[in-house]
Amino acid sequence: MSTFQYRIRTLIQYKDLIKELVGRDLKLKYRRSFLGYVWSVLNPLLIMIVMTVVFSAMFKKNIENYPVYLLIGRMTFDFLTNSTNTAMRSVTGNAALLKKTYIPKYIFTLSKVTSGLVDFILSLGALLIVMVATRSSFHWQMIMIPLVLIQLYVFCLGLGFLLASLNVFFRDIQYIYKAVTTAWMYLTPIFYPLEQLPGALQLLIKVFNPMYYYVSQFRDMVLYGRIPGPRIFWGGWFIAFLMLLIGVWCFQKQKDKFILYI
Repeated sequence: MSTFQYRIRTLIQYKDLIKELVGRDLKLKYRRSFLGYVWSVLNPLLIMIVMTVVFSAMFKKNIENYPVYLLIGRMTFDFLTNSTNTAMRSVTGNAALLKKTYIPKYIFTLSKVTSGLVDFILSLGALLIVMVATRSSFHWQMIMIPLVLIQLYVFCLGLGFLLASLNVFFRDIQYIYKAVTTAWMYLTPIFYPLEQLPGALQLLIKVFNPMYYYVSQFRDMVLYGRIPGPRIFWGGWFIAFLMLLIGVWCFQKQKDKFILYI
């Protein structure tokens, strides 16, 4: 049996555990919350309203349907930060369980990113509400949204594996990553149009910022009603699977040493 077949078989074997871990994460997130899962919709709505009020004076005239533009960027980047931050602590946070019984360590990282994806899908209700409220058009290209979600999920999964393995050995990575994501957010055209940046910075973002690919695809389908260009579309897939390969390689290489440091 090949290594790939073995991993697929293991994944199927532990599918029920993954479901339980994802369900546990979602329940813990909204435990003792009066509104429960409604916060998945209400939270991005509230953030969108605040940011629209703050930034609309600067950018609203230059951007079509600014609330939808802003919400797409913010929700997409929030999925990245939330899923990768929880994935980063997935191994160290389950140290007690890993020391008592054998469970493939990647299961915990996988479940964290998957629970982030479920939460993100629930939050799409906020986007639907804003589109209706702003009388935004619904385009047939929106049926391609799952393709963007898969790309983003694969990218976050790869980054999550990389961060989880690094965090076992270097706990300071949590604080470094927080600073990185803050800078990353401002270098992603979430609340401003990319065209307002200097040409050299625009080029750097288009080439080296993975989130540019996913946010742009999402906006093309939802806001502008067009199919993303081949460079953006295929570039998103390439970056996603490259990140997955790097993350899985790093995780697999170091996994046998985790027990000595957790």
